[in-house]
Amino acid sequence: MTAVQTGQPIENADGFTHLDAQGRAVMVDVSAKADTARVAVARGRIDMAAFVIERITRGDMPKGDVLATARIAGIMAGKKTSDLIPLCHPIALTSLVVTIESDTEGFVIEATAKTTGPTGVEMEALTAVSVCALTLYDMCKALDREMRIGDICLVSKTGGRSEAFEARAAHK
Repeated sequence: MTAVQTGQPIENADGFTHLDAQGRAVMVDVSAKADTARVAVARGRIDMAAFVIERITRGDMPKGDVLATARIAGIMAGKKTSDLIPLCHPIALTSLVVTIESDTEGFVIEATAKTTGPTGVEMEALTAVSVCALTLYDMCKALDREMRIGDICLVSKTGGRSEAFEARAAHK
């Protein structure tokens, strides 16, 4: 049996560099990129029954402090993003803040990830939001099996050689 060696990434017509000349997936080499301060903000939500929202905000849930647990889960997940997403670079996060705010339909989750390095932190912010929402679902599923997780998106990002990104108003 002979080993197949994957080549260096090449930039295709769309500017993507996650494939080599043979079309195989590779991790992008960021070693030549300068370290810059990078920030990414992601947002999502979980909708649930009004009585569950009320119990969570009152702190009256069978599994304890649901919001604190979900925030910690989001932070832990953001720190482990490269273990979950293939080809994602390990990032030395300098900050990852997860907030959860209630509204009439459920909870809005926002994660702000920061680093100084050669690649961005969008995936860390998006992963934090996703796992925070999944944790809320897990801790509340005995009371409401019709919860819906959605609207997970990148809200903004800064740093690196590309221009700053700000999502359209519909995604904010």
